[in-house]
Amino acid sequence: MSTTFIRNHQFNVIKKQSEFLLKTLRTVADRRVLETVRFSSVANIMDAFPSLTEDQKRMLGEVSTFERAEDFERYLNDLEPYLEPFPTITPKQIQKLFPKNKKLKLPDLTSVDFRYVTYLGWVDIASNRLFIVYPFEGRFIGIEGRITPTNKKGYCLFCNRHQELALFSVKTKPSGASADNLSAISHYVCLESQGCNHSITDTTALEKFILSASK
Repeated sequence: MSTTFIRNHQFNVIKKQSEFLLKTLRTVADRRVLETVRFSSVANIMDAFPSLTEDQKRMLGEVSTFERAEDFERYLNDLEPYLEPFPTITPKQIQKLFPKNKKLKLPDLTSVDFRYVTYLGWVDIASNRLFIVYPFEGRFIGIEGRITPTNKKGYCLFCNRHQELALFSVKTKPSGASADNLSAISHYVCLESQGCNHSITDTTALEKFILSASK
């Protein structure tokens, strides 16, 4: 059985670099430029991982040897068994993350391919609320807030892609403040979480927002 080591956002980095390298191969004839792009693509992939074994480095570095679209497609398919899925979570665990929400609308977990999930996000249309569950240091963090569609495109805080956005506002209680003295943090994020998960390549902004919103 394959040892999983590639998280969803890291796989997105690999896909992005593979697509860029293939596009360069199709449009650039200068071999020196091509070799530079090959080198930078591998470097960018390696940089997405805090640590790798020599075998893992060799496996990921194969991307620099490809010439055809079929080679890149096979490369990505061969990496799928090494994807580390979002940790197993049950409806009861999700409910415990939002104890104040007695009418919590749960996501359909059976329809989710957890290999391609960095954060679990879903919208309750009736209440205009976005719910996010994120695994952090061996535990799950859940945040919820009001979501207001902007009806315009911009760059999402989480995945940094140009997409239709919504303003996500989460109420927080500053340290030492009373329950009546709440503040809020707000950012523009993708209106559609699945597409966001398919594009996110770095969890830094996502984690910073979630940790700030969960205080």
